[in-house]
Amino acid sequence: KIVEDPIHIIYITSSDNNKIIVQPRNLFIAGKNSQVTIIEHYVSTEESVYFTNAVTEIVADENSVVDHTKLQEESINAFHIARMEVNQERNSNFSSHSISIGAGLTRNDFNSRFNAECSECTLNGLFMIEGNQLFDAHTLIDHAMPLCNSHEHYKGILNDKSRGVFNGKVIVRPDAQKTNAFQENNNILLSNNALVNTKPQLEIFADDVKCSHGATIGQLDEEARFYLKSRGIGEEASRAILLHAFASDVVTSIKTESLRNYLEKIITERFNQ
Repeated sequence: KIVEDPIHIIYITSSDNNKIIVQPRNLFIAGKNSQVTIIEHYVSTEESVYFTNAVTEIVADENSVVDHTKLQEESINAFHIARMEVNQERNSNFSSHSISIGAGLTRNDFNSRFNAECSECTLNGLFMIEGNQLFDAHTLIDHAMPLCNSHEHYKGILNDKSRGVFNGKVIVRPDAQKTNAFQENNNILLSNNALVNTKPQLEIFADDVKCSHGATIGQLDEEARFYLKSRGIGEEASRAILLHAFASDVVTSIKTESLRNYLEKIITERFNQ
């Protein structure tokens, strides 16, 4: 069955200054030949202290297509811990888009496993943090079967004294021949006090594969900023343009137009401050 409209789940937390714990658990099963778009959106009504501990499990059956987006813009005083487990069967296609803006501390764990041949997994991530925020992402893609493809691209923009962590691992099992796996993490530091630790990893136990990984940490391109300013674009506007361009490829990968437009608005407002 093809589900035409996105399934949009909104988690709204209102603690009224009482410290609370929210622990949602979701199980999504996409049957054979099905197609579905899932959106998980975490928000709060005030800047209060609370703890979100979320678990999402997705099963993508044979020939299914699952597109999942997670948008986290919780209270800056909140703690957000989340785990996602994905199991893919033959010829399934799973896409993940993870956008993290809020919460004082965020820890995302993502595990995906290919249980059959000819499947594909795409992970796109973007985190934009400032102040004393901490964002920590741990991902694992397990190529347990041959003829599968994975593509992972996470980006981070850090300002002030924020801290970021990317720990991504791709495992290619001995029987997983003809594997294609790509992994990359790119980060921009907007402050001398911001810090990011990145650790992309490949564990390859097969010989007929195409795999690559990499990471970059840097600042905005001064030559690009100079070029924009030479065209009459101000300092703040040129900065906003470059940061928007850096983040845009993750946002444009989201298929739901209304959500994509909403994220474009958030990014524009954040970078034009």
